[in-house]
Order: sequence, then C-alpha cells, then structure tokens
Amino acid sequence: MMEISGLPEELWQLILSYLHLPDLGRCSLVCRAWYELILSLDKTRWRQLCLGCIEYRHPNWPNQPDVEPQSWRETFKQHYLASKTWTKNTQDLESSNCFYLFRRRKDRRLLCVGTGCEFDSLRAALATASPYDRIVLLPGVYEEYNEVVLKVPVEIVGQGKLGDVALLVSFDQHCPTTRLCNVVFMPARFTPVLYKTTSGYVQFDNCNFENGQLQIHAPGTCQVKFCTFSQSSIHFHSVALCILENCEFTGSENASVTVEGCPTSDWNWACKHLTRLAKSYSVSMQVSDPAFCSMTKQERWRNSPVGTVKAHEIVVEEERNNLLSASRAQAMFDSASKDAEFRENLRTAKEEEYPALDSNSSDSDLHSEDEESDQAVYKLSYQAHSLRHMLTNVMHSRLQSNRLHALQRDLKLKSLQQELQQDKEAQSLANSLQGCIIRQCLFRDGKGGIFIYSRGQAKLEGSIFRDLTYAVRCIQNSKVIMLKNDIHHCKASGIFLRLSAGGLIANNNIHSNCEAGVDIRKGANPLVLCNKIHSGLRSGIVVVGNGKGIIRSNQIYGNKEAGIYILYNGNPAVSGNYIFQGLAAGIAVNENGRGQITGNKGCGVWMMSSSLPHVTNNQISHNSIYGVAVFCHKDDASDYPANQGGNENFHEEREGASWENDLDSEDEYLASRHPISVALVELNSINHNGASGLYIKSSEALNIIANVIHANRNNGVAVLQSTQLTCIANNSISCNSLGGVLVEAECQVELRGNGIYDNSSHGIVSKGDGIIVENDIIGNHRCGLQLLQAADMKVTKNRIQSFRDYGIALFDQAKGLVQENLIFQGRSKKSILQPISNTEDCIVQNNILLTLKKRFDVECMLMNPPARPHIEGTAPGSSMATSSQKISKVTRVDRGCHNQGSIFCAIL
Repeated sequence: MMEISGLPEELWQLILSYLHLPDLGRCSLVCRAWYELILSLDKTRWRQLCLGCIEYRHPNWPNQPDVEPQSWRETFKQHYLASKTWTKNTQDLESSNCFYLFRRRKDRRLLCVGTGCEFDSLRAALATASPYDRIVLLPGVYEEYNEVVLKVPVEIVGQGKLGDVALLVSFDQHCPTTRLCNVVFMPARFTPVLYKTTSGYVQFDNCNFENGQLQIHAPGTCQVKFCTFSQSSIHFHSVALCILENCEFTGSENASVTVEGCPTSDWNWACKHLTRLAKSYSVSMQVSDPAFCSMTKQERWRNSPVGTVKAHEIVVEEERNNLLSASRAQAMFDSASKDAEFRENLRTAKEEEYPALDSNSSDSDLHSEDEESDQAVYKLSYQAHSLRHMLTNVMHSRLQSNRLHALQRDLKLKSLQQELQQDKEAQSLANSLQGCIIRQCLFRDGKGGIFIYSRGQAKLEGSIFRDLTYAVRCIQNSKVIMLKNDIHHCKASGIFLRLSAGGLIANNNIHSNCEAGVDIRKGANPLVLCNKIHSGLRSGIVVVGNGKGIIRSNQIYGNKEAGIYILYNGNPAVSGNYIFQGLAAGIAVNENGRGQITGNKGCGVWMMSSSLPHVTNNQISHNSIYGVAVFCHKDDASDYPANQGGNENFHEEREGASWENDLDSEDEYLASRHPISVALVELNSINHNGASGLYIKSSEALNIIANVIHANRNNGVAVLQSTQLTCIANNSISCNSLGGVLVEAECQVELRGNGIYDNSSHGIVSKGDGIIVENDIIGNHRCGLQLLQAADMKVTKNRIQSFRDYGIALFDQAKGLVQENLIFQGRSKKSILQPISNTEDCIVQNNILLTLKKRFDVECMLMNPPARPHIEGTAPGSSMATSSQKISKVTRVDRGCHNQGSIFCAIL
C-alpha cells in the first residue's frame, strides 16, 4: 500500500476529491492515516457530495441556508441513513425467529417511466412492480384520472432537477412502506387530496406540494424532509410519531399543519426508527444569551437612572429567645450580636454587592446639605413591641422567611437548563417524543401555522413563523411543546391556547406581533418559561377567560401595552420574569382577573382591586410613572396614561372550527391555591418609579403589607379613593421625593406598624378617616403627621419626630383622637400644632414630648420597641433600594400569638 507521506497532503486531497462515495468508504478503512485523510475532505468532497445529491438540500435550508454545518460528512451520513428508513420494514420476518436463516436478498429492480421507456405511465409501472423496486420518472407531467393505490412497497424518484417531474395524482397507500423523492405534487382533477395513508409509513424527500392536502391516519406515520408546501397542508389523525424537518410552508389558506387526536399507542414498525432519528437530531437546549443576560448587575444599573442614596443603617441585635424557628434566621440574628465583626463583614459585603452608581441622579437630592454630617449607624437591641389587631387571616401562614431568601437568590433570570432541572414536569415535556415533531421548518405568508386540537400533541423546535395570521393554535386538551422557535409579525396572536390546552413554551423569541405574543384562555394551562417576548403592538402575554398557566423566567419588554395582561378570571402564576421598557404597565390585572404574581423585576403593576389579585415578592422599579396602580373599575383609571392595561380584542377569533363556540360556557375556574377575599400587595420592593410608588383609587378593600417603598418621584403611597378599608401595615416607606403617605378626603385607611423615614415632605398627610397606630414616623423633612380639612383619625402609640417642623399638625376641621404618642422635638421645640377651634371634636391627650439635642440621639428613641420595618442604609456613594436590593431585609417573625409582640422586625 502506498504511504501517505510520499505526497503532500494537499495533493492527496486533490486526488481523493475525484473519488465516488463507495471508493471513499473503502479508502477510509485502510488505516488510521487514510481515515483521517478522508475526514480532511469535509469542506471539499463531502460538501460537494452533500449538495450535489438531488435527494437533499442544504442542511440548514430553509431558515439558514448561508450557515454551514459543523461537519458536511456527518450531515451527508445523517441524510443517507434517513433516506433508507423506509427500507427497514422487517415485519414479514417477525412471525418466526428462525426466518433470518432463510432470508433472501431483496433484488430491487429499476423501472423507468417516460417517453421511450419500458413504461409510459406511472400506473403501468406500479402494476408490475415488486416489493422495494425503484421507479424512476423521466422529466414530464404525469396525470392519473383515478386514485392510484400503492399495494407494494416501492420508491418513486423524479429524474433531473426538482420541478422537472410533476404528478397530478392522488395516492392511497395500502402497503407498509414507501418513499417518494424529487417530484412535484399537484392535485388531480377529482380531489384536493394528494396523498393519504391509514396504516403504513411514507417518506417524502425533496418534494414540492402545491394546492393540495396530505392525510396521515394512525397507525400510519411519515417522515417529511426538505419539502415545500405551497398553499398546501398536511393533516395528522392520532399519529403515534411523525417527523417534519427542514420544510417550508407558504400561502396557506388555513392551518399549514393540523394535528388531531391523541397519539395512538398502536405503534407501527417505523416508530422505533423515527424515535432514534428524533433523538439524534434533537435541537440544542442552550439559551441564546441576550445582551441583558450577559451584563453584570453593575453594568445594568450603571445605565439606569439611579443615583447615590443616603439613608441610615439599622443593625438589630436579638435577645436570646425562640422568636424564630428558622435556623437561617436564627443564625442571622446570632451573627448580628458580634458587633465589630458584623459591621466589618456587612461593609465588605455591601461594597461587593451594591457597587457605586453614577452620582448625577435620583436620591442624593432627597437630603439637605446640613444633614450630611448627621449620618449615623444605629445599633439597637431587639425587644418585643405590640402590633395588635393585625389581619391575622391574611398574615398568619403567609410567606415564610425561606421564601424571602429564595427571592434574594432569584434576582437573576434562570436559564432553561436550570428551570428543567428544578421542574420535573417541564423536563418531561421537553424530552417527550409523541405525536408530530416539527423541526427547523419555515412557516410564512399564510393564514395559520399549526393547529392542534382534540387531545393532539406536537413538538416544535427551531422553526420560524412569520407573516401569518397566527403561528400556533392549541385547543381542547391538546399539548404543544415549543422550543427555540422564532415567532414574529403575526396579524393576530402568535401562540393561542384555550379549552384546557397545555404544554411547554420555552426559549422562544416571540416579537412584533399585532396582538398578544401568547394568548391563554378558557382553562388552558401551559408552562411559559425563558422566552423573549417583545416589541409587540399589543400585550406580551394575555391570560383571559379562566386561563391559567405558569409564566416564569421570561424577558418581556418593549410591548406597546401591558407586558402581562390578566382579566376575566384569568388566574396564572407569574414569577421570576423581567418585564421592562414597555409603553404601558408591566403587569395589568382587571375585569376579575386573578393570579399569583411573585418575584418579577422591573415592571409596574396596574390592577383592579375587584379582581382580588395577589402581588407578592416583586422588584418594581424604574417605571416612568407609578410602581403599582390600584383601581376598582376600568372607568376609574381615566387619569392613568392610555393603554396601561390595553384594549385587547378578547372576542373569539373566527378562524377556528365553527363548533368551538359551543363550548364557551364552561364553569368559572376557581383559584386552587388559597381562598382569596381581598386584594393584596405584599413583600414587594417598589422603588425609583417616576410617580407614586403605590397609587390607589379603589372602592374595594386592599391590604398593603410588608413592602419596601423607596425613592419614588412622588409620594410613597397615595390613597386618592378608598371607600372600603385600605390596610397599610408593616411597610418601609422612605426617601420618596414628596411625602411618605397621602390620604385624600373620604378615604378609609389603617396605618399600622410602618416605618416612614426621610421623605422629602410630610411623613403622613391625611384628609380622610381611619387609624394611625404604632408607626415610626422619623426624619421626614416637614411635619411628621398632618391632618387637614375634615380628617377624622385615631392617632395612637406612634413615635414621631421632625427636626424642622411640627411632629403633628392639625388644621381646618380635623377631628379625632391623638393620644399616647411619643413625639421627639428638634431644635425648634415644635411638637404639636393645633390652630383649630373644635377642640371638643379633636382630643389631644397623654402624649409624651422629648427633646433631642442632636440627630444622633435618634438612636435612643428607636430602642424600645425597635425600629419598625426599615431597609438598611448604605455608605455615601453607594446604591440603596435598587433592583438589586433585597426585600428580604423585611422579615416576618411568627410567634403564634400576635398580641404579645411584633410579628415583624428589621434585620440585616
């Protein structure tokens, strides 16, 4: 044998480039050196062989025909093996295990059809064909005026380029397997059905289908590859497994692919081979890292309108007791008792976790120059303090401290791999191989992409849907698994699910659609994970009409209406999403919409209190207007900027089957998690928004519990209408550009156990009715508490301090009871201002006045009980209460008996 070293490698490559496929195979078996030499022809001879075969197209056609595969040789090998799947039918040998001893070689004949050939028609060739014969059609048009029945396995191949051979034939397959390649299918004059099979396997390679239909009925199945469907469609009936790969669908008048019926358990001989092919071609699950995900926290916030924040730091020590059962919380308290070491570790941790931001913005202007020297670190001992009459039915058994720490860990969006590791249901769906598998296809310029109904199942991977009316409709207990698809410029919604449909929608790029990116309604319950949903002309995701679902770890941005819109008894679980840069609310809940909304970042929330939503554990920041806006009815939102919720078209689309509308009267879906009796905003961080942190204009009851409301450009909380009780309890409300809390006339509020600190105007201004009890109202730039007009408030057991103005100021016809408050006077000696005549209607008694000589003495007034919920401060020049700030600094402590002590404390 000739040694390879005798010639330069380049010369060997030139010589070997003239070899045919069988010769290349023989050379690769000579030795290791020859094998590697054959492999080195990947970009030359193997590429030439792959592209020169009439049975195949470019491996990345039709979506990325300019992108070369990693290996042309491996691509050619996969194409070749796939093209032979139809010959692997061995059911005739399964009746006896000893038949293999007498197996005969299949002697395949080559039958030519065309002018001057043995056969002048396809029907004549089929009449004489034996099993597995190859029928070659010469260029021309072949028309049959009656249905052609395939009774024996054959291979039908067109000669020449694609388009040279056209079949005006309707096939009905009765044999176990067949293959058709390199032909154009057109409808016969008597039927639009181009091909149908009810039991066998059919394989189409490099074919065109024009103006007709393919019908595949179980237990029949198929593999369709490198085919074009022009104004044509394919209909699957209860198929166990079929594969569509690298196909193009254009100009459809209805759905291009219809999947009907539950996948049958009656697998034919081809299903095991298709399963192996599906696994070998599985699309990579790697998430495409957008620019945002690749940025560090420091880089992200460097571009945000946040400046340095000055505030106080409260370090809480704990007396030895059994207040916290959670070992993690106990360890945190114990470590706080080590003063010097704790402060040093805290300072180091903050420098690492909260990098300094640009100093030309937000909160630095909230403090006057004469306060710069008054910064202090308050070291407080923990002792129980009373917070009676809390809404125990809401607070008892709500969120434990481990959920707060979970939010702390989940500040970064999870990848799909992380989601699948933690969610076994999602993992099972992602790995499922049932029904119709559609991979790397292009659907464009038509009405519908894929329609799945009546318990059908489809898996879509790496495909593109563009310029359609809709991309995917999934209804009637069907399942769709969508991975790494691109869905854009649809005239209606991109993905539409209803009537108890489900599945997994993950790692897709859904954008620029005229209606919602994802529309979920009527009991549909999908998993929507790790998608990019953006640039829509309406909302990103709509959950309506008893729709459910889990919406998690998505990036939702740049939509013209609400990022997520929940209404008409929609009840999804929304968590861990990043919702930003929208032209309307991040999350809108109204018209009896429900939902559990937790752990989301960057989004404003617009909601109707009558819908009784629960909004918990979210980072709501840097919105152009309100952080959270609460209304009672849609008409009440007239002063809210247009399109915050959106005006989605929630009437039924007419493109579905006519019988669908008969099922519209299903029973209202009831929340399965916990009974919901009142709207709730709890454990959120609401900061750096362009208007009020919370804006309330509602006639329904509302609970605002344990939120951090910080550095907003208007009031922290603005209650403009509240005919039923609004409970504002255990919140930290600080450093807002106007006051801490504003209560307008005729509003009913309960303010209990809040820490209201360092706001640029009054701590609390009230013109309404209610109670203000056991709050810390400290360090605000004007009055601590101001009662105006016809306010009727019971003000008791608060600690109030203002260095420049009055602790409490009563004006106009204000009335009520002001007693047992601890009021700290500053240098001005101002404590209580009461220039009103109706002293009999406003009782002021038993208040304690203390004078502080300097700001540092505030340490004393927050000793017993300790400070009400307060976010930790930071050193000058560092960031506070940005999106990276952790809400878990307000931690719940369950003692079992709320009237014996506080259920909240501030910890580090």
